[in-house]
Amino acid sequence: MLGVFSSSIVSPPDELVAAGSRTPSPKMTAAALRKRFEERNASAVSVEIGEQVQLAYSHHHESPWQPRCFAVKDEVFCLFEGALDNWGHLRQQYGLAKSANEVLLVIEAYKALRDRAPYPANHVVGHLSGSFAFIVFDKTTSTLFVASDQNGKVPLYWGITADGHVAFADDAELLKGACGKSLASFPQGCFYSTAVGGLMCYENPKNKITAVPANEEEIWGATFKNLTIAIYVLLDAFVVINSN
Repeated sequence: MLGVFSSSIVSPPDELVAAGSRTPSPKMTAAALRKRFEERNASAVSVEIGEQVQLAYSHHHESPWQPRCFAVKDEVFCLFEGALDNWGHLRQQYGLAKSANEVLLVIEAYKALRDRAPYPANHVVGHLSGSFAFIVFDKTTSTLFVASDQNGKVPLYWGITADGHVAFADDAELLKGACGKSLASFPQGCFYSTAVGGLMCYENPKNKITAVPANEEEIWGATFKNLTIAIYVLLDAFVVINSN
């Protein structure tokens, strides 16, 4: 899946801008990136929302356990990849029909919390369990909301194109040729919301997401780290070592 947003919607992350400046490399425009996606993916479907937003997806090389879905409802556009373990419970909670799927659930969750503000934005994803990554664009408010699951089971990447658009995709190689070194893996257990000021951890939105320059041999220019996840990993390693 692919979502590309102009700088009028998303301010390019400073860390990715700096990464591209440190190691200049070939890039392509947002329009060329979408064309490349369509050429590389059979039966690709793409949508333009004004001049600011381009969305595209395909079932080409799709995992049967992590399908890709797209839906639009009440001017809220959503690309979803993955599967929710607690789908049945959430479907009842939001009063959705049995024929509804995960992508419609994410739209309903986003709308419910948007319309009942000031509910915290992290509540949109805090009750989702499973493997997923999604991109939500609310045309009525020009708001972008992007999230990845706690364990990063569905890969997600983001970068900056030659004309300053911010692109999100599940294919690192697709973005590599378009974003050069202004490219990074989207951190697991995090969300990006233009409504609340950028990248945050959804277990604890006050936690700082740090970004450090990546090694030259890596395909991306920066590595974003969720400190909460890193601490849990270190604690688990400590427990294993001491139990042995």
